[in-house]
Amino acid sequence: MQKISNKKFTYDGKNELEIYIHIPFCIRKCNYCDFLSAPADEKSRFVYIKALENEIAVKASACRDEYIVTSVFVGGGTPTVLDGDVLADLLTCIKRCFIVAETAEITFECNPGTADYEKLRKCKEAGYNRISIGLQSAIDDELMKLGRIHDYSAFVKTYENAVKCGFDNINVDLMSAIPGQSLQSLDESISRILALNPRPTHISSYSLILEEDTVFWKMNEEGNLELPDEDTERAMHWHVIDRLEKEGYLEYELSNLSLPGYECRHNVGYWIRKEYLGFGIGAASLFEGRRQTNTRDISEYVNFYADIDCTDDWYANKGNVSREKYEPPLSEDVELTREDEIEEFMFLGLRMCKGIELNDFKALFDADISDIYGEIIDKNVEDGLLEKTADSIRLTRRGQDLANFVFSQFIL
Repeated sequence: MQKISNKKFTYDGKNELEIYIHIPFCIRKCNYCDFLSAPADEKSRFVYIKALENEIAVKASACRDEYIVTSVFVGGGTPTVLDGDVLADLLTCIKRCFIVAETAEITFECNPGTADYEKLRKCKEAGYNRISIGLQSAIDDELMKLGRIHDYSAFVKTYENAVKCGFDNINVDLMSAIPGQSLQSLDESISRILALNPRPTHISSYSLILEEDTVFWKMNEEGNLELPDEDTERAMHWHVIDRLEKEGYLEYELSNLSLPGYECRHNVGYWIRKEYLGFGIGAASLFEGRRQTNTRDISEYVNFYADIDCTDDWYANKGNVSREKYEPPLSEDVELTREDEIEEFMFLGLRMCKGIELNDFKALFDADISDIYGEIIDKNVEDGLLEKTADSIRLTRRGQDLANFVFSQFIL
């Protein structure tokens, strides 16, 4: 089985590393949500955070000196159900355990109605420099259908507080194909987002996807969900892209637009396969040629990491954990083959609107892309799904509409 090493991205003489932290708590589940999250009491949250900090310390002990963290993303769930001091302490833990670049992008997700000015201020002072606010829709009736805990006015208050606290890199989530949504109401949501002062630097635009074991899934099975047809869903998607691009936003990835220079560096790192470590239940890692995913069982996770005593002396000595004895609870642990990495390079890279640079493929895999995928690329170009230049390949608009079909053809 031929194996290659991950392409190393370097910063200040060290290998770059991204960090994701999963907070699996929320006020209540939204009707469309299948994320690994649920409401929890204060004691459960406390125990989880302690285990989380222990996991961070243990994993850092194996790689701290060779890596520098260039992005941190705290997601969920709803991280802002935690106290501001807890969110601040999490970042302090990261900085104590890892070398974090001064220019690192440090993001946390926030739902309106869960973070007041004081909580946001504490996050800003702790070192968070980017906030992602889950709006989804600016129409209260649509928010109610989604099962959101907030209305539009609560979002505006959260946004204004974030600006007052000094956040100048703000993402807003926008959803289309919501039950009962029209092109006109979607356009109204866009108008209200654009009317914010200052405008958000980044907008994540997603179409609703029905997921099993959600309220919407059950409603649809029972014939009680009014959804747009596929053509309307695609029209909504492209309306968002076209209108925002006229306003100066650039679509750089299939679901994301930003003002120039404000692309989410953390997400781009996923698509170009930078190494990253995930902490918390269900969190995934791509590190040293392995793809691992933590257990989704919170009891199993907490019981394992609660037994590790990460005292101040332990931190000072950078830990002393035997890799042979350290067997964390995982739901996935795969050593990637050359074929695995080639496949990932293709379908992750094609998520980027600029596409894949042919020279990058050659440098990483010591092969011409045409020798492996020549017929597939030519067929998709002929079908209008890919655009090929002398230097790169990328999805066309039609290819974006059929992205999963295109990606499936690159499986070896």
